[in-house]
Amino acid sequence: MGRSIRKRPTFPRRMTMAAAALFIGGGGLVAVNVYASASDDPGKAQVRAAPVRNLSTIDCPDVSNNLPDVPDAARPEVDRELAAIDTQITDAYEKFASNKDRVDRDPGYAQQVVLDPLKDKRTASLDRITGAVGRGGGQQPQGMQGLAPCTLRADDNGTGGQGAAQAAGQAQGQNQGQGQWQNQSGQGQGQQGQGQGQGQGAGGQAQGVGNGPAKSDFVDIRSVRPNVRAPQIQRNGSTGLFTSSCGVNQNAKRNPDNVIVAPGVSNGAHHMHDYVGNQANDAFASDADLANGGTSCRNQGDKSTYYWPVIRLQNGQNENDANADGGGKDKNVGKIQTPVQVTIKFAGNPVSKVTAMPRFLRIITGDAKAFTNGNANANASWSCTGFENRQLKDKYPICPQGSKVVRTFNFQSCWDGKNTDSANHRTHVAFAGRNGACPRGFKAIPQLQQRIVYAVPPGPGFAVDSFPEQLHKPVTDHGDFINVFSDQLMRKAVTCINTGRSCA
Repeated sequence: MGRSIRKRPTFPRRMTMAAAALFIGGGGLVAVNVYASASDDPGKAQVRAAPVRNLSTIDCPDVSNNLPDVPDAARPEVDRELAAIDTQITDAYEKFASNKDRVDRDPGYAQQVVLDPLKDKRTASLDRITGAVGRGGGQQPQGMQGLAPCTLRADDNGTGGQGAAQAAGQAQGQNQGQGQWQNQSGQGQGQQGQGQGQGQGAGGQAQGVGNGPAKSDFVDIRSVRPNVRAPQIQRNGSTGLFTSSCGVNQNAKRNPDNVIVAPGVSNGAHHMHDYVGNQANDAFASDADLANGGTSCRNQGDKSTYYWPVIRLQNGQNENDANADGGGKDKNVGKIQTPVQVTIKFAGNPVSKVTAMPRFLRIITGDAKAFTNGNANANASWSCTGFENRQLKDKYPICPQGSKVVRTFNFQSCWDGKNTDSANHRTHVAFAGRNGACPRGFKAIPQLQQRIVYAVPPGPGFAVDSFPEQLHKPVTDHGDFINVFSDQLMRKAVTCINTGRSCA
């Protein structure tokens, strides 16, 4: 299957929830107490009143989702530049965090030391991306320079990124998600829920830096209303399940790479991933490497790679990556937790039969940058054992004594029938609609459903790894998958699903 040129959707430029407090105008930092005069330099904003406090992170327009199309010949260079842009944000965040007190006193200092240099670096990368697309035979994207300026913003919860180590008292929140197809696996995403809860903090990410999570990022699962819904199964629906047992990463295969998004780039994720399945996965793994790699899956015909960000306890104990890329260097600190259970299932479609996935199909579900990008591609789903009819999208669950934290990933289950990947790693696959039907031009494939269970202490004492500027928000949770089933095993899985049986 080829990776042909894919037309990307055009996403409107978004204004964050903090836009009333902070906004970029012509490259300058504008706040409620800052103004830009027509007689001033249009690229700068002028400080006018009291300093802005509780600035928590850097908010940059997402580049990948705004590229119109990328030809295959340009993909390697574009991927490298997109990874470089991520590193630029990470470096700028480190500079911001290291000078947080001065930034709070003087927003103009942040403009000069953090935002202006970041804009210059992004401008250069965007120019190189534009040139690469043109040299690769594509139409050069227009208006890319508008993506160069970034802003400083406050945590939407108004906490200034207060760490979980400081969290004590109530945590409140609401969640709205999209219902997805579920069957015997019992997994689905929430329609809507809300709740209040209390919990004592125990630890915190990058303490003193305001790197999150915040106490308001947690909610007592018992106060969330049941919110899981499933479309009705139709006569032609496929109700079977295929299960692949691949362990819990007990051999601790981890790295901060992402071969889908940043191939050939070490530390392309800027956070640590757990891997089950294929044991050859790193930033430099080719399809041939994956095909020839070992697997932790019981059925050796499944050499697929399944990976997701690790969860860490915020209890003041450091992991052995405290001074390494993806770990402490990227503001991911705390003791990594190995899941107590990982369930990998492939489910059917409620209105149609499924077709085989192509080998080396790549799927990313969720958005690692959803805190700053918004919820358009977010697909996080958090809950507790015994309460899985209640799913949270933008809150961590506080589970009662005896209950365990559960992460669920329900992947896109519709394929365009042509491509194993796309330029933004999204448009070649899609979610089924509320009724279970795939969009026009897409066909149903087995839906990967992952359920990952952790035995963590009750309360807001854990966090998912993230890009540092994403503040370890639960909404940034995401999962990655590359299909490396043998053709024989994929045929078995499809037959099993389409005939309504449960197989392994």
